[in-house]
Amino acid sequence: MPLYKKIQHDEHTQILVWEIVESKVDLLAGLFLNKRSKKRIGSMRSELQQRGFLSIRHLLRQVGYTDSDLFYTEDGKPHLKDGKHISITHSFTFSAIVISDYEVGIDVEKNREKIVKIAPKFVADECDFMAKENVIAFLTVVWGAKESLFKIHPDGGLLFKHHLPIEPFKLSDQKTRGWIKKDNFYEVYQIYFETFKGFTLVYATN
Repeated sequence: MPLYKKIQHDEHTQILVWEIVESKVDLLAGLFLNKRSKKRIGSMRSELQQRGFLSIRHLLRQVGYTDSDLFYTEDGKPHLKDGKHISITHSFTFSAIVISDYEVGIDVEKNREKIVKIAPKFVADECDFMAKENVIAFLTVVWGAKESLFKIHPDGGLLFKHHLPIEPFKLSDQKTRGWIKKDNFYEVYQIYFETFKGFTLVYATN
C-alpha cells in the first residue's frame, strides 16, 4: 500500500499522505465501510473522487482508526469519536490527513496554471510579497494555507480574500503564519508547506 509520507510534526500532531495508484477495486478490497460511507461513495460520479475517498480510509487504518471512528457534523466537518481533531484532503492522485490534539487544517493541491486566473478571488495583501519567478507554486501555497484555515474556523462564512491573511514568506521557508480575522474571531496559526511530484501540501496548526 502506498503510504507516501508520514510527518510527525510534534508529539501532538501527525500528518499522513497517500499516493493514489490503486484502482477502486483494489482500494475496496478488505476495507470496511459503514452504511453512510457506502451511500456517499455511491453518489460520487467520478472514480477519481471515489478513489480519493477510499484512500482516506486507508490512511485512517494506518493510525489505528476505522471508517466507523470518523463522523461528520452538519457543517460538513470531519471528527473522530475519541475527541482528537482531524482534517482531510485529496486532489487527483494524492490524499492526506492530519490528526492532532489541537485544531488543525490541511490541504493538498496539484500545482496548475489555472490558479493564476482565480488568484484575484483569494489574494489580497499577499500580492505585495509574491514571488515573481514561481507564481504558480506561491499561489498554491497561499490557497492551501487559506483552505487549511477555512477548515479550522468553526462557523464558516469566511471570505478567503478578506478574512484569511497570510504573512510574508519565501518558498524556501516552508513555513509562515496565517490569521483568521472575522467578527470576534481573531487568531493566528502556524502554516507549514512542502511540494512533491507537482503537488503542494499545506497544513495549519496552533
